[in-house]
Amino acid sequence: MGLSLALIPALFFGNMIEVQSVHKRFGNLEVLKGINLHIPAGRMVCVVGESGAGKTTLLQIMGSLEKPSEGKVLIKGEDIHALRGNRLAAFRNTHIGFIFQFHQLLPEFTALENVCIPGWIAGKSRESVRKEALELLSFLGLEQRSHHKPGELSGGEQQRVAVARALINKPSVVFADEPSGNLDSRNAGELHGYFRRLCDEMGQTFVIVTHNAALAEMGDTVVRMADGLVGSVESVHG
Repeated sequence: MGLSLALIPALFFGNMIEVQSVHKRFGNLEVLKGINLHIPAGRMVCVVGESGAGKTTLLQIMGSLEKPSEGKVLIKGEDIHALRGNRLAAFRNTHIGFIFQFHQLLPEFTALENVCIPGWIAGKSRESVRKEALELLSFLGLEQRSHHKPGELSGGEQQRVAVARALINKPSVVFADEPSGNLDSRNAGELHGYFRRLCDEMGQTFVIVTHNAALAEMGDTVVRMADGLVGSVESVHG
């Protein structure tokens, strides 16, 4: 089943994300040492590197979860770290989706309800959110599992619910931190395939931190980090 055109994010030409001279220090430890990075819209970008390279810190700063010590991050031209309070919360809920290694679903709610919650928080019509949530779950092969609670779902199914939840508000960009790190190879491969389809069919922008070589090879661009710096940016597809 295909997704309706209503679920396709608004087109944005140019760079979706611009990281400008970003440094991050924790006390005397400098984790990021001056990152400059441009991520175009509609691309699947995989950030790779050894543990401690600064990948997750960079992702958290790009996703507004952590502030840089120096530098700027622009998403669709907006300096996200200049936003405060309700403006930041509104921007995050509208433009940013998150997928983590552990799905972080609410156990007392069904898969459908978990997906709907961000849309309801945004004040959208309950029925329209429910309709779009069902379309997303169907796209992700979960149409028969929508009324099951997380404890009744496999690990792979739970993570696909988390993907649908990240997409429900049609975010400009989805940030994923080791999204398949807790899955077996079969479920990981299925999840990676959905990321590729969402990028190709919906024009969704993904930035994914991963140690999974197979996932990195499916991306459009691979950003290799080492010692708090970007070592290389390699085009894989397109």
